[in-house]
Amino acid sequence: MRDHTKLKAFALADELALLTYKETRAFPSEERFTLVTQMRRAALSTASNIVEGCARPTQADYVHFLDMAYGSSRELEYQISLAHRLGYLDQSANERMAAGSESTCKVLGALIRSLRNTSDE
Repeated sequence: MRDHTKLKAFALADELALLTYKETRAFPSEERFTLVTQMRRAALSTASNIVEGCARPTQADYVHFLDMAYGSSRELEYQISLAHRLGYLDQSANERMAAGSESTCKVLGALIRSLRNTSDE
């Protein structure tokens, strides 16, 4: 089994999940069951799918869960942008979250490509 704690992608996703929970606390109460929930679920799903993928026995399963993590991280990227445009995230929070999301996506994408290239050989 793989150790998710040794992956940069997991560290970034975990950090982004913590930041997402922190920054969405101040959102308007009417967003509690909509955008707040969606953003938190996407952030949590990113990190959780990396962990679950690491626990899978085959590389194909591992990559499948990394693909799901990547999709969730892209989903969060959009939600961060929307929250900022709606005025729920100030410029500083938006920049921190967008940078965290972008880093997570880049590292996850590179890991997925690397694993696919390895399995193709």
